[in-house]
Amino acid sequence: MSKLNGSGPSLQLKPSTVNSCQHVRVLGVQFSSDLSLDKHISCVSSSCFHQLRQLRRIGRSRDKETAATLVHAFVTSRVDYCNAVFAAAPKTATDKLQRVLNAAARLISDTRKYNQGLSRLMHQDLHWLDIPERVSYKLCLLSHRCLLGKAPVYLSDYCTPVSKVAAQHLRSAAGHRLVVPRHRLSTYGRRAFAVAGPMTFNALQQNNFQTTFKDTFFSSYLHV
Repeated sequence: MSKLNGSGPSLQLKPSTVNSCQHVRVLGVQFSSDLSLDKHISCVSSSCFHQLRQLRRIGRSRDKETAATLVHAFVTSRVDYCNAVFAAAPKTATDKLQRVLNAAARLISDTRKYNQGLSRLMHQDLHWLDIPERVSYKLCLLSHRCLLGKAPVYLSDYCTPVSKVAAQHLRSAAGHRLVVPRHRLSTYGRRAFAVAGPMTFNALQQNNFQTTFKDTFFSSYLHV
């Protein structure tokens, strides 16, 4: 990328020329040339805050239940869409999306920005997970569906139980853990589903509370 000076080569498809660009949209996700998610997060945040401003304008015409339904339809659904790409994302990136959830919770509860009790409101009243836990929940859910054969093959191929490739007496095999492939770069390699999915699933199995995935993540808030 340093040799290209920010502009990649063009592709000649007669009679058309396809030029490279810094950002490309694939299935609603904005990918940058450096594989950062800043552009996508900015787009999601701006779209969600726009919807929240529109919902605040009709504050007198809606009750709490209606507000929760509208927020789920126009805000949290956008935040959760393809959020598995945020695996191993830096906290500076996820904090921007967390501010969206905080504003959405404030709108539903009709509270102000600096009012106390936001954590109780989100975790207990609304039963919402924070952004990092929402991403981990999605990864665990996808990995679980892969093991059940309910996911596409191109994802299921990355979720291989240790018991299929190692001796049965290994502790990792008995614990229903998944094989985590070796990766070279901690900044990019561990963000791939082939690595992030099994790693997150194994961490959940290690702290198995014999509950559902979501309840397991919520139990971590009790110790904060």
